[in-house]
Amino acid sequence: MNKILNTLIESGAILEGHFLLTSGRHSNKYVEKFRLIEKPKSLDFVCSSMADLYRNENINVVLGAAVGGILISGGVGQKLNVKHIFTERVNGIMELRRGFSLNEKSKVLIVEDIVTTGGSIFELIEIVKNCNAELVGITSILDRNTKPVDFGFQYKPLVQYPVDSWSSENIPDWLKKIPITKPGRSGKKI
Repeated sequence: MNKILNTLIESGAILEGHFLLTSGRHSNKYVEKFRLIEKPKSLDFVCSSMADLYRNENINVVLGAAVGGILISGGVGQKLNVKHIFTERVNGIMELRRGFSLNEKSKVLIVEDIVTTGGSIFELIEIVKNCNAELVGITSILDRNTKPVDFGFQYKPLVQYPVDSWSSENIPDWLKKIPITKPGRSGKKI
């Protein structure tokens, strides 16, 4: 079994119930990535694994999204010995703040924690494009889909872990009977 997936399972990060995901979709499983990245050795392993995927790609900036992406972008940036920055949501809009910037010399690696629809990554891609920077690749801890999301750029998740999710209009009756939990919110308007 994939060591990262095994660590997620052993740490109790894979929860069961009825969850409203940041994407706005509903699921019977939720992956609480903080159970993995709260442990220094696990965070170091995740960041090393992500960095290894792109070590020879001449990346000079690692970009993540607050909140989960802060620790990951910092760790991957440290492993690659490059600048690491993150975006924040302001009134539901993802943006660079705190003096962070990208330019045409930036060769960017986007890092993410858990991917369902990839909405946050698509927003990060737009930021990279709007700054005229070069997007070298994308990685995440886990992709919840049966096959990786197509972002139009090289994408390498550490774990492919298919988990069902449904739109609000298509929630199965059995799931409707379970009270909804709204785990960590990123400020995304859904």
